[in-house]
Amino acid sequence: QVQLVQSGGGLVQTGGSLRLSCAASGRTFSRYHMGWFRQAPGKEREFVAAITWSGSIKYYADSVKGRFSISRDNAKNTVYLQMNSLKPEDTAVYYCATRTVWTNPGTADYDYWGQGTQVTVSS
Repeated sequence: QVQLVQSGGGLVQTGGSLRLSCAASGRTFSRYHMGWFRQAPGKEREFVAAITWSGSIKYYADSVKGRFSISRDNAKNTVYLQMNSLKPEDTAVYYCATRTVWTNPGTADYDYWGQGTQVTVSS
């Protein structure tokens, strides 16, 4: 099984920045597409961003365009989510995920998921 270990969550003020990391196990990471999702209490999981295995294509939810940036370093088997200009509505548990198929990257149809990390933005 592919394992994804996340780090970088925390508490920040409105307008602040935070970078999330997701480290994947296995030597096939570079062939996997990656995505970030988030989920607030009582709400369904929401798509945030996705990136192809090569990094050539990036896809963002409208709510984070211009503020968040997804990237990856295949040599380190790690994907990142740089979050700038954070808002209280960004507060959620953030999950990274991976899959081999790129079709409909904004959906939750990913194969493996990280443990999640809490991001809290104070108002």
